[in-house]
Amino acid sequence: MNSLEWIRRCFVVGSVSIRRSMSSSVVKVLNVAEKNDAAKNIADVLSRGSANRSEGFSKFNKLYCFDSMVQGRKCQMRFTSVSGHLLEYEFPSQYRKWYSCPPLQLFTLPLNKSCKEEMSKIKKTLEREASNCEWLIIWTDGDREGENIGFEIREVCLRVAPRLKVLRAKFSEITRPSIENALRALTEPDEKQSKAVDVRQQLDLRIGAAFTRFQTLRLAKKFPSLAEQLISYGSCQFPTMGFVVERYKAIEAFVPEAFWKIKVTHEYENTKVEFSWKRVRLFDQVATQVYHDICTENPVAKVEDCKSKPKSKWRPLPLDTVELEKLASRKLHISAKNRDKYLPKRIKSKQFSRNADSKSTMGW
Repeated sequence: MNSLEWIRRCFVVGSVSIRRSMSSSVVKVLNVAEKNDAAKNIADVLSRGSANRSEGFSKFNKLYCFDSMVQGRKCQMRFTSVSGHLLEYEFPSQYRKWYSCPPLQLFTLPLNKSCKEEMSKIKKTLEREASNCEWLIIWTDGDREGENIGFEIREVCLRVAPRLKVLRAKFSEITRPSIENALRALTEPDEKQSKAVDVRQQLDLRIGAAFTRFQTLRLAKKFPSLAEQLISYGSCQFPTMGFVVERYKAIEAFVPEAFWKIKVTHEYENTKVEFSWKRVRLFDQVATQVYHDICTENPVAKVEDCKSKPKSKWRPLPLDTVELEKLASRKLHISAKNRDKYLPKRIKSKQFSRNADSKSTMGW
């Protein structure tokens, strides 16, 4: 064997051993969910209940550690969460005072995006964990807001760990099949979805600030009694107020009107049947009484036709948060605020899998 052949073989053997050592090394992975409950439940699913809990800088956002296999690699998973949006848009400090510029100028001023003060401890946890990890998996909700929150997490983590590999887990419910499928089918974050939310946030800020300043200052000059009042404006606020006022006026204008109807029942072999009147109800008592008299004078009914068809009873769909709010308000008389306060605890106590986000479903 000549020297060149010996050197070539040494390089081949060396590269193989390096490749094997790299593939067998443990990858440190930072996983981030949108809420602490989601992080806890997802970690519980993936670790099969064996995750170890530790503290982050925020007492409301814990860390859950366990080992798992991701994309054929053995991984040391560290799971934590944010509490909604981490960053927010704001005007430069010199333009935040009411008389700092004309309201119209707020439509064209540059905007800064920075961490909310109340989220600084969460940001600190992310920076500490990201600096020690090689991968970042984002587990935020599967809607546009969730995608945008994911990009906020990505931005914070990449500042301290530029070489971090960023992946996105997409799921619609926190159940074992859904979470395990999401881990097997990791994708790239969707930047277009995130930018759509950025545009909406910027428009909301500019429109809200400009019109709030304009109408507050304008009305204060016209009506001295409003000098100390804030007259706010919001893109969502005004249409919502319109719906509320319209409904209030309809309720106030409602005039109850008495009506009469005929109720016919028949009992046979311990089975009671209630028949429906085709006219349903009448607002004329005399006319209803005439029909009633006709029925009582000849109380024998004749069955003219009998039709039957099979009816399928479908399994109920998973309960999404919008439907939950409607049912809680209509059936339990619980407001949206109290729903967020009490129902998650009740659901958890019944051992239902849940993902309390406005778009995702809760698996039963």
